[in-house]
Amino acid sequence: MELMKSSIDAIIGNIRAAEEYLNEEDIDKFLDIIVSSKNVFLIGAGRSGLAAKAFAMRLMHLGISSYVVGETISPAIYEDDCIIAISGSGETNTIVSAANIAKNRGSKVLALTSYPESTLGKLADTVLLVKGRTKVEADDENYMKRQIHGNYTSLTPLGTAFELTTLVFLDALVSELMEIMHQTESDLKARHTVLE
Repeated sequence: MELMKSSIDAIIGNIRAAEEYLNEEDIDKFLDIIVSSKNVFLIGAGRSGLAAKAFAMRLMHLGISSYVVGETISPAIYEDDCIIAISGSGETNTIVSAANIAKNRGSKVLALTSYPESTLGKLADTVLLVKGRTKVEADDENYMKRQIHGNYTSLTPLGTAFELTTLVFLDALVSELMEIMHQTESDLKARHTVLE
């Protein structure tokens, strides 16, 4: 139980620390592109993909046409669309490949990554820096040194800190979008599925 509590503290601490890196100009550009796009496509691999799906659902609740890349109902992407690509390392092949295709078709690329200088970061029209322990850092040889000095981010396995911080950031963006689009909780609820 003690380890679980320490892990929760580490996750919450990472989210709070990551808040410092938020750049208002980047967030405004991110939101402007989402609102002005005809369709918003989302992609992420593994648990980052789950965060992408959760955000796609919220965009749909807002009345924004959104698609998850790889689903059978996803249409072609065009220049008046955007893709939101989520990758902690910014080097995940499938994510970078999709971002490249979108860019080549003239659409905007929005990235959430811990590495703005990564391949994905360099491709993107705008990047939200999401600090978190990624799989790259999990393989870091300085693991034991960090442990000795009391840095316990390793209590969160692999990319957990990145994925959860991304999920929180994206949910916070929903609040901003609600205000920009003059949407209320009732508006979102009206678009919630009724087929459950």
